[in-house]
Amino acid sequence: MRTAFMLLLSLALVSPSPGAPLSSQRQSQLLHLLKQDCGACHGMTRKGGLGPPLTAHALNDKPTDSLVATILYGRPGTAMPPWQAFVTEAEALWLIQWISNESGNDPPVSR
Repeated sequence: MRTAFMLLLSLALVSPSPGAPLSSQRQSQLLHLLKQDCGACHGMTRKGGLGPPLTAHALNDKPTDSLVATILYGRPGTAMPPWQAFVTEAEALWLIQWISNESGNDPPVSR
């Protein structure tokens, strides 16, 4: 629990300003968040668990703005927490785009 808290704190401290491009370090941190924290509920392979799947196929018909809002503000009445203290809107969008373009491999991180 303490490790997860420290990771989340470090993510919050190094979040770039809203319009800034994401550094390779930040992209790596976001992917770690996706795999570890999101994976805790959505399954370590993100094929579903307590939460629904987070795969390109599962997100295909969902409006992007709705997905961003879900990441930032959570879903009241469900186990989905808000992440806006740890990710910006641009970072949430980057995660959605990464998932939507995913081919099953870890992404190349921008340099």
